Amino acid sequence: MVPLTPTATDTSVPALGRTWPVGARPAVLRGWEPPATVYARGHRGVDLAAPAGTPVRAVAAGRVSFAGRVAGKGVVSVELTGTDLRTTYEPVTASVEKGDEVGAGEVVGTVDPTGSHCSTTCVHWGLLRGETYLDPLSLLPPWLLHRGPSRLLPVLGVPLPQPPSATAVAAGTRAAGRHGWAQRHPASAGE
Repeated sequence: MVPLTPTATDTSVPALGRTWPVGARPAVLRGWEPPATVYARGHRGVDLAAPAGTPVRAVAAGRVSFAGRVAGKGVVSVELTGTDLRTTYEPVTASVEKGDEVGAGEVVGTVDPTGSHCSTTCVHWGLLRGETYLDPLSLLPPWLLHRGPSRLLPVLGVPLPQPPSATAVAAGTRAAGRHGWAQRHPASAGE
């Protein structure tokens, strides 16, 4: 697994993402590895584990700028509304067309069964500003990146057990217990 912390170089990217592209919190199989120069080796996006056929969603609202095949792989690109940013998703069978407006979380396609460069099927999610690649995880707010399982806690704290009231003791019952019912105390064997 790859750490989910965007690099400091992406502080200018607004955290406007509202959903992961696939699943609720997919495993990051390979993180963003920025190249030293434009043509140097690197990994210009993140690979997210996703079985073939998984719906691929736009992480933020925008307009589809490309939906088609590049080098034999299905690719969808979305220009994000009000920014100079563009997200890319591959390999994807597109369910949208160039020019379509999409909302955050809207399905733009499904994961292709072939064309992945991962050892298992995955989605390669990219982020660009112009021709410069950025870390796509920087689009997601911290609460979405680090969200763990939900825990429900009492609003006013945990209630303390109450001692039995004098009336209940005299009547031979206890005050309502933790399950909300009263029990009778055995008075005598003759009852």
